[in-house]
Amino acid sequence: MPDPTRLSINQICVLPQWSLAQAIEGLARHSVPAISVWREKLHEIGLAEARRRIDGTGLAVSGLCFAGLISSADPAEAAKARDDVRRAIDEAAGIDAACLVFLSGGVDARDKDLAATRARVLDGLAQLEDHARGAGVVIAIEPLHPMACVTRSVLTTLKLANDWCDALGAEDVFGITVDAYVTWWDPELPQQIARAGKRIRAFHVSDWLTDTQDLRLDRGMPGDGVIELPAIRRMVEAAGYSGHVEVEIMSARNWWKRDPDDVVRTIKQRFVTEV
Repeated sequence: MPDPTRLSINQICVLPQWSLAQAIEGLARHSVPAISVWREKLHEIGLAEARRRIDGTGLAVSGLCFAGLISSADPAEAAKARDDVRRAIDEAAGIDAACLVFLSGGVDARDKDLAATRARVLDGLAQLEDHARGAGVVIAIEPLHPMACVTRSVLTTLKLANDWCDALGAEDVFGITVDAYVTWWDPELPQQIARAGKRIRAFHVSDWLTDTQDLRLDRGMPGDGVIELPAIRRMVEAAGYSGHVEVEIMSARNWWKRDPDDVVRTIKQRFVTEV
C-alpha cells in the first residue's frame, strides 16, 4: 500500500469541472497533499495568483503538465516551440514544481522521417539545457504509447527515454516521467525502470479499461482496468523513486462528467486500495 502522504492529483482529473483556483481549494479541502498543475489552467489565472493560492494551502506541486511538441521539421516552428518550453520552464520554477513534464511531439507529416524527427527533438532538448539549469527545473521527458507517435510523441518507449538521457548526459536537468498507462504493456518495463533509477522524476498512474474507446481521453480509475499498478509502483520504488505518486485520469465519457468532489474522494480511496 502506498503512503497516503505521497498522493498527488493531476488537475487533468477534474479539468472541465474546476478552474485552477477551484482545484487548489478543492484538493486542500480534501486533504490531498499535492497537485500537478495543468498549464492551460495556470494561464487562466496567471503565475503570481497561482503561486499565492498554492502557498496559501500548503499544497506541494508534483509537476507542471506539459510542454514540448518541438518536433516540427520547419526550423522557425521548432524554434517557436522551444521558446514556449522556455516559458514553461519559468512557470514551473514560479510555482516550485518538482518537474516540467515534456512531450516530444509527433512525426511531421511533411517529411515522414521518424529517425530524423527523433534526432531533431533530442537536439532541441539539448538546446534547452542551459535555461532549465538556470531556472533550477528538471525536464521530465515522458514516453507515450506508440499509437501516439503521429500526434503527440516520437518518444515511444522507456528504453528510448533512457537512451535519450544517456545522450543528453545532464541528469541534473533531464529526467523521466514513468506513466503506467502508456508503459504497462512494454515487455522491457522492469529492466528499463531499473535502468532509469534516479532519473525517474515523476510517476503517473491510471488504468487501461478493457473497453477503451479513446486511447488518450478514456483512461480508467485505478482498479477499473487491467494494469497491475502496485507491481509497477514497487518497480519504481525499488529503482529509488520516493516522490509523489500522481493520479492522472483523462476521462471524457466518465470522470469528467462526475461531481469533482466525488472524483477526488474516489481517487483517495482507490489510491490506498489499488495503487
